Amino acid sequence: EVQLVESGGGLVQPGGSLRLSCTASGFDFRFYSMNWVRQAPGKGPEWVSTISSGGGTTTYADAVKGRFTISRENARNTLYLQMNSLRPEDTAVYYCTKSAGGERGQGTQVTVSS
Repeated sequence: EVQLVESGGGLVQPGGSLRLSCTASGFDFRFYSMNWVRQAPGKGPEWVSTISSGGGTTTYADAVKGRFTISRENARNTLYLQMNSLRPEDTAVYYCTKSAGGERGQGTQVTVSS
């Protein structure tokens, strides 16, 4: 059974930083590209970023490019999202998702507010 567990969310002031983590189990993590997706209150899911299985290729939504960095540690079955220069519009529940299947975790809440 695929399990994805996100952590690291919280309340942060505008301009602050957070690092999200996603621990994966139930599949061979190193062979799958992985994604971060977010969903703000009252809105649909929004793709944030994707990383290839080996970590060599990353892509970002325009809204987060230059501020967020996706990375992974295959030896630890863990996906990360470093979020800098956070803005109120980044407030959302953040989910990690597995490509080729679309499974996702329970999400972690990120709130950017003064």
